[in-house]
Amino acid sequence: MQTFHVNGYDMAYLEVGEGHPLVCVHGTLGDFRTWYSVLGPLSKNHRVISVSLRHFFPEHWDAVGDDYKMAQHVADTIAFIEQVKPGPVDLMGHSRGGHIAFRVAQARPDLLRKLVLAEPGGDLDASLPVPEGTPAHPPLAARTVRSVEMIRAGDIECALQNFYEGIEGDGSWRRVPAAAKQQLRDNTLTFLGQINELRRPYTLSDAQVIRTPTLLIGGGATTGSLSVMWRVLAEHIAGAKTAVIPNAGHWMFEQAPLEFGEVVSRFLAE
Repeated sequence: MQTFHVNGYDMAYLEVGEGHPLVCVHGTLGDFRTWYSVLGPLSKNHRVISVSLRHFFPEHWDAVGDDYKMAQHVADTIAFIEQVKPGPVDLMGHSRGGHIAFRVAQARPDLLRKLVLAEPGGDLDASLPVPEGTPAHPPLAARTVRSVEMIRAGDIECALQNFYEGIEGDGSWRRVPAAAKQQLRDNTLTFLGQINELRRPYTLSDAQVIRTPTLLIGGGATTGSLSVMWRVLAEHIAGAKTAVIPNAGHWMFEQAPLEFGEVVSRFLAE
């Protein structure tokens, strides 16, 4: 584990492999360990740099303070990338980390060579309507609020199960490996910050301003809003490419690491 001092904070990261730098940003309840399953495949041709965002493991945050904000994490990621040499870098984000990566590409395209978004999280505003006939699903925000209530009541396990099964479906929590569950537990209190992180919805103009060559990836088995948003964004990001990882859900890189690594490596080599 190494650190860069970023905006007054020691931002931890892991670095594996040699080649052009690929910075990887985790999602909700993740950290630099999120990408363990694909470090091997991706590091064959890249210098993979997996970061932990402010207040995530290895920090054990007490949920005190007001700097758990989307804008702060975007600013931290930009400042982190500025220290990675040589640039511009490739940037990959998953879920909430995909939202952060999208905002970095929007604000500082000069820092990026290519962009990979694995089911980026967030909401679409009215300028980005979902396709007609898209099934309605309960919003994930409601699940987040419920999980926060459970955490405040001291019921950590039920809070994590509620969150995870809201994405992967009923009964999926019991199939999560012990190491992956522990990673989520280590970052549980970041949920208390996320409830007030001030994340803006994606707009049509946001998508149209992205000029970095972009790949959007989805899991073939993902349901709900996360299965829709990346497809909508792909339609409005100039030249965007898409890929689906068959028989995999939202954590597709854990469920199908070789297939995921191959898709990402092929795009980065183009």
